[in-house]
Amino acid sequence: MTLLWLNSLLAVGGFYLLIGTNRIIWFWSGFFIGLFWFYWISLSFIYYDLALLIPLIILCVALCYGLLFWIIGRFGYTAFVQAFMFFSLSYIAPFGFNWFKPELILLKTYFSTDTLYFALFLGGIALFKTLPKYYKIMGVGLVLISIPLHTSSVNQPLLPVSIPAMHIEQSKRWDKAYQHDAIMLNFSLIENAIAKGDILIILPESAFPLYLNLEKELILQLKEYSKKIAIVAGSLTYENEKFYNSSYLFTKGEMHIAHKVVLVPFGEEVPFPDFIVTFINRIFFDGAQDYQKAKEPQDFTIEGMRFRSAICFEATTDLLYQGKPKQMIAISNNAWFTPSIEPTLQHLLLELYARKYHTVIYHSANSGISGIILP
Repeated sequence: MTLLWLNSLLAVGGFYLLIGTNRIIWFWSGFFIGLFWFYWISLSFIYYDLALLIPLIILCVALCYGLLFWIIGRFGYTAFVQAFMFFSLSYIAPFGFNWFKPELILLKTYFSTDTLYFALFLGGIALFKTLPKYYKIMGVGLVLISIPLHTSSVNQPLLPVSIPAMHIEQSKRWDKAYQHDAIMLNFSLIENAIAKGDILIILPESAFPLYLNLEKELILQLKEYSKKIAIVAGSLTYENEKFYNSSYLFTKGEMHIAHKVVLVPFGEEVPFPDFIVTFINRIFFDGAQDYQKAKEPQDFTIEGMRFRSAICFEATTDLLYQGKPKQMIAISNNAWFTPSIEPTLQHLLLELYARKYHTVIYHSANSGISGIILP
């Protein structure tokens, strides 16, 4: 149950207590936001046998956001400057990681998360804190203006879609002993969707834990299924001695592949110069290569309808929404970070982007929150 009035009051109170304060308060606010908002980043290191690094990773992330907030407190000489600098954090992505969106706090409130409305909201808070006595009403007015009078509505998609809930542990996902069971589970889900009369089934990222483009018999079976139902599923691709994280579409007996465009920092690529990347991969990842990526977003066409293809992290980046696609198929594997708040945070970010670009998102997540997200 979501209490919009309570969330709205807490959001106003939180921003009011922060904006206009000194650098010490800003630092510790950023430190604990980094700690509690992003502690889960470290959990994936368990699967690289680097669990000892977890406390260090958590501390580094907390200090990174503490430093960003300290800069606001140190150089934001007025509440208005602080509000502007805080607003700018939406456009700052340390090492390419962009999941800190201050406006996300307003998502489950009466206030709008649109850029202009969020700026008015922060401006209203700054005015209220700085203007004397009765002039504070001007700040209240700006905050109230950031409550939209009308909300756009989108009709439920007409396409009958099956998005099965899957909860496969990461420790099993890439275990070769489990590979056959994973394939049989996928076949079972496809057959159930066909029996229900669905036109499309969406399986999550890494649903097929192998290099699918090299599995000729498996491809033939999926092509055969696709004569009865369109299938989107995540898998890896190996071609020209390069590795890709890909989304596969099987429809009408044909196969189409869309490679990931935006890779996860430190998960799929190391965001440093090549000589540093080679060193880090050799020391921490047994010499593994970074994944390769496509040059631009790609679309799938299903039953005459176009869907932007997105894989996990990239579904929460502006690049994937170029051209404002009306519909998107996003697939994720959240098992890397469960149990944690990561699946909830991802779902909220997808809601934010769905609203921002008026895109209907079909999201299939292993160990995450699956479903259809409307703007």
